[in-house]
Amino acid sequence: MFVSEYTEDHAKRGLDAELPAIECWPNQFPNYEISISMPEYTSICPKTGLPDFGTITVQYTPDKLCLELKSLKMYFQAYRNLGIFYENAVNRVLRDVVAACGPLRAKITGEFSSRGGMRSVIEACYERPSTLS
Repeated sequence: MFVSEYTEDHAKRGLDAELPAIECWPNQFPNYEISISMPEYTSICPKTGLPDFGTITVQYTPDKLCLELKSLKMYFQAYRNLGIFYENAVNRVLRDVVAACGPLRAKITGEFSSRGGMRSVIEACYERPSTLS
């Protein structure tokens, strides 16, 4: 029987950590998409303590609010010493972006640097449910 060295604590680490607020400003136009890339993303593997590097891309269609870039930069910098798995980081960013600006649609893509000969790309998507009957 296989016994994993990964614990439930490893799996959940970083999901509820306090991070800086993502500020927003009022959107002035309908029906367009914004793409923001953070090519210097870093965090820590919660199991090994080794650094993880990658690029996080935030693509979203704003509704009433747009993400403010300086606060988004500070938000991403807070991951630098945070122990969190790639998959959790991408889903956490999606959760926090949706909570901050309430977009019509959002997709977060994490393209992580090779480690041990493998490269990971993680995507998480959100689409606001239609209010039409």
